[in-house]
Amino acid sequence: MTRFETVIVPTPAGPLAIVVDPEDGAVVSSGFDPIEDRQAKVAAPDAVFVRVRGSAAVDAVRAAVRQYADGGLDALDAVGVRQPGGPFQQQAWRAMRDVRAGATLTYADLAAAAGRPRAIRAAGSACARNLVAPFVPCHRILRSDGSLGGYYYGLDVKARLLRHEGAR
Repeated sequence: MTRFETVIVPTPAGPLAIVVDPEDGAVVSSGFDPIEDRQAKVAAPDAVFVRVRGSAAVDAVRAAVRQYADGGLDALDAVGVRQPGGPFQQQAWRAMRDVRAGATLTYADLAAAAGRPRAIRAAGSACARNLVAPFVPCHRILRSDGSLGGYYYGLDVKARLLRHEGAR
């Protein structure tokens, strides 16, 4: 049996549901949707989810999210993440984490940063498959014309995150 801890933390874009692996403190699922939806995304068939008020792992993640919400925009960078995906997706997610708060990239820029400049659609797919938003900040990736593009949690949430970070 694999045990995960869950918590919901307020942010400028709305409540953030987070699933944490207490063994290493890594966020394995997070997003602006119900915690049950986040739990369903965890790739562990024997998973048990426990909502906790406090533990070392959850407290560290909660503190980082609160610091981010209070204006410490780099606070999420220090939080460990883990999600399943192929080599290009992993590279794209690493490249997204290199995009500083207040900055944005296009999908083409992301493809190049991930080492495959022609893989623009694959870069978009990596954004769509990101299970740990906003820790992997796919909201910072825009269309080549500068428009928002898509976002799993809705364009309003994406816009609120970008405004909070000073990118819009």
